[in-house]
Amino acid sequence: MLVWKLDRPGRDLRHLVNIVHDLTEQGVGLKVLTGQGAAIDTTTASGKLVFGIFAALAEFERELISERTKAGLASARARGRRGGRPYKMTPAKIRLAMASRGKSDTNVSALCKELGITRQTLYRHVSPTGELREAGCKVLAQRR
Repeated sequence: MLVWKLDRPGRDLRHLVNIVHDLTEQGVGLKVLTGQGAAIDTTTASGKLVFGIFAALAEFERELISERTKAGLASARARGRRGGRPYKMTPAKIRLAMASRGKSDTNVSALCKELGITRQTLYRHVSPTGELREAGCKVLAQRR
């Protein structure tokens, strides 16, 4: 199998190694024309060695990135930080929504537009009578 660059045939290194293994079982070699893997020709012993070294280094790098990411997330959690997108509803918005929904003449579309939320978000946090729902209680209880 002839490829222009080593990054073309596989999604990631593990997928590429599996492809090369399957090709080898069928008696087909892999030869890279250009790029960082230009010295790779899996029909020769030195090409197999270079491919194996690249595979091992890429796997090591992947594991190292994973470890660092996990350590960084754990460190952030220990400092009280949480990841993810910020909530649209803030305690101030909930209090405004509760006051507005308690009035019968409230236009829900206008209220949602003013708060910058969707109807679903409003209904999830505040009932039509202006009472707080479970999701609203969670937002008011959190300290972000």
